[in-house]
Amino acid sequence: MTAATSRPAPDAGPWSRDDFVRRLRTVLERRYHHLHPFNRRMHAGELSRAELELWVANRFYYQVNIPIKDALILSNCPEPDVRRNWIQRIIDHDGRDGEEGGIEAWVRLGEAMGVSRDDLLTHRRLLPGVRFAVDAYVNFCRTRPWLEAVAASLTELFAPLIVKERLAAILSHYPWVDPDGLQYFKNRLSQAPRDAEHALGLVIERSRTRAEQQRAVAALEFKCDVLWCLLDAVARGPLPGATP
Repeated sequence: MTAATSRPAPDAGPWSRDDFVRRLRTVLERRYHHLHPFNRRMHAGELSRAELELWVANRFYYQVNIPIKDALILSNCPEPDVRRNWIQRIIDHDGRDGEEGGIEAWVRLGEAMGVSRDDLLTHRRLLPGVRFAVDAYVNFCRTRPWLEAVAASLTELFAPLIVKERLAAILSHYPWVDPDGLQYFKNRLSQAPRDAEHALGLVIERSRTRAEQQRAVAALEFKCDVLWCLLDAVARGPLPGATP
């Protein structure tokens, strides 16, 4: 296919709402990390204890950067109404006085899987590939228009699917994990659909041209790549000679 035929005509109008949503969902159906071999092994009960520990320790780096990327979206967004709604995401993860947030819930998840609080908070087991992928996502949210960063967050449309599967798999296949540490997943079953609905509405309403819609789709593809690369790094495991 030539460059001329792979691009829309200059006067191409925007996709219909349904077509736009279908294209966004197709990205997730084909590229969301529920399809990654590591996640499939996790959900089938095939991971070793060491593999599950490495995953929870490295995914924590993503978790602690979620409120940072959300703060960057806020800083780039000129619309007060959007900011007032979006700030709830930061509270959900950072918590507030007397109220535990998602980061603390993930720490307790790590402890339930045998990873110490200190190992998590110091990122002692962080893999270079995970750091690179997560930092790339944060930089995307820092440097790209806020609506593209919102579009990247639409992986949350499929989050309940993977969270339900993961919660059931842990309870069924990994009996050594303390069930009291699974509150993070339970919280996300209600938070993720709320967040995804809000973000999808913003992207649909404000992506008014074909080019804007295409950038939204590309942003979601990028985010899927981030999550996929994170799992690639975890699946490869620590570098030779690295401290476990």
